[in-house]
Amino acid sequence: MGKHDTKFKLKIVRQLLAGPDGARRLAQRHGIAYSVVYRWANSYREHGEAGLSVVPVRYDRAFRLKVLRHMWRKGLSYTQTAAVFGIAGLSTISRWERAYHAGDGGALAPRPGPRAPMAKPKKPPFTPSSGPDEARPQKDLIRELEYLRAENAYLKKLDALIQSKKEAASKKRG
Repeated sequence: MGKHDTKFKLKIVRQLLAGPDGARRLAQRHGIAYSVVYRWANSYREHGEAGLSVVPVRYDRAFRLKVLRHMWRKGLSYTQTAAVFGIAGLSTISRWERAYHAGDGGALAPRPGPRAPMAKPKKPPFTPSSGPDEARPQKDLIRELEYLRAENAYLKKLDALIQSKKEAASKKRG
């Protein structure tokens, strides 16, 4: 999902088209890059409100070639081409063009779907074993010592945080 919702984009585009402020001033006021404002405006002019909503799409090889050929034939920039075809990322088109010129025939083919995240090996929770320490292996004793040290450090930090909050509250009152 994009960083900004469609309502926000529409508000910015309407301010740009109706008001005296330019894209740079609007972008500064809202904390976004002015090139993003231009892209939204181009997309709005080309496709209306639908051009401002981002829908993840997979493009096949034929579509990618069609986009590149249209861009070259009309002499369009990446921004203009993205607006015409409703492509959200400008870097997408430049990546397709680089792959085409590199002669990598398979580079224009769609990438495989998203990968599943790698499973992290789960560390079993620490459970202290009962029994005399002399009978326990050294590895278990070291692991318990590390656990107790971490627990102790956590509790000390928690206590320090509580104390600092109490001091700050007493300073506000007094």
